[in-house]
Amino acid sequence: MATLRDTGRAAALRTAAAEAGVGLDVRQLDVTDEESVAAAVDGVIADHGRLDAVINNAGAGHLGTLENEAVAEVRKVMEVNFFGVLHVSKAALPHLRATGGRLITVTSVGGVVGQPFNEAYCAAKFAVEGYMESLAPVAARLGVTVSVVEPGAVATEFVNNIGVDLEGEVAAAGPYADALKAYLDRTVAQFLGSAQTPAEAAEAVLEALTADRPAFRIQTSDWARGFTGTKLTDLDGSAVLGLTGGWVG
Repeated sequence: MATLRDTGRAAALRTAAAEAGVGLDVRQLDVTDEESVAAAVDGVIADHGRLDAVINNAGAGHLGTLENEAVAEVRKVMEVNFFGVLHVSKAALPHLRATGGRLITVTSVGGVVGQPFNEAYCAAKFAVEGYMESLAPVAARLGVTVSVVEPGAVATEFVNNIGVDLEGEVAAAGPYADALKAYLDRTVAQFLGSAQTPAEAAEAVLEALTADRPAFRIQTSDWARGFTGTKLTDLDGSAVLGLTGGWVG
């Protein structure tokens, strides 16, 4: 089963599934709406009788820095990227307990390494990682496996869907303009040079679904493993700040 906030955009997904010989049940789901979440989960149980795995994949990017944006904008990012995950996971857990199922959340390398001008996005992904890392041993006691999947750049519409006029952002950035331009120049070059295909990133999700004993934390590429590894071995923070400080000039 797949879910979309707008099922009118499902044509390409249905076509790909048909070409792969996969039956696909597409349902409406808005992760920020608890009633929508409950309806989607209850509908699956009513029609299929069980739930074996859930993949939290909804997310929204955001570009900005604290002084130049309203805190309300940060709250919106948290609603989708953090609280949306909690809404779906909470509704699913009773059914996953019944089947010994798996709860998988696609986070980001930005859930491990904080990145300039991505404060709100990284904060939300950090929160997801902390929540799931804390939940994992508790859920495991009741038979549910919890994993997070950490992609780097993936060649999807995610970046385009952020809806930001990059030149306009730089022009309006005031004292942050030079740092923002340096960050954007570096990020665009990095994205073009290292972005994975969606199929490549999906291999990590498949691993979390099918491995006998999947890891809690799964990166989607060698680049993602190296990048997150910088943080996970950086006890005083100097390695990360030395790295990301170079991104802004």
